[in-house]
Amino acid sequence: MMHVLGICGGSGSGKTRLAQQLIAALTAQGQTVSVIKHAHHDVDVDTPGKDSWVLRKAGASETVLITAQRWMLIRELEHEQPEPDIHEVLAHIQPCDWVIVEGFKHADLNKIEVWRHSVGKPALYPNDAHVKALITDDVDRLPVASRLPVFSPDDIGALVGWLDAHADLFVYERS
Repeated sequence: MMHVLGICGGSGSGKTRLAQQLIAALTAQGQTVSVIKHAHHDVDVDTPGKDSWVLRKAGASETVLITAQRWMLIRELEHEQPEPDIHEVLAHIQPCDWVIVEGFKHADLNKIEVWRHSVGKPALYPNDAHVKALITDDVDRLPVASRLPVFSPDDIGALVGWLDAHADLFVYERS
């Protein structure tokens, strides 16, 4: 049974650090974890000048790079083609115990929000029923009182315990 956990929050709030800690804690329990990361800027994971890069730049719409350790698929989006929906991307993920989705803050996935007053971004939880828990070290400065469980970013054990107890909230049914 695959579980999908979104992690949302403003840039600089600690989403990647939290994802890193969750991956380490879950895999230490023997669970398999995959990650989907949304970037708001263009990135190229290929190496300029290498054969795969040259072939992509020649016009290949998809490039698959395979090594003895890993493989990756790079798909070029057509001009003005929208990004794929998160559910389209999830359809490509191999079965695993957990998929951590960083970003996609407005997706219809159950998620936890990382919120820090110092980041200066509005909180999502007051208007997003998909937010199931909060991660913050600014509990006294939360913009709106909430009945959601609140965890310190330094207490990953408590969060993992809560996820284990509430895993049913994050079960993902493939369509």
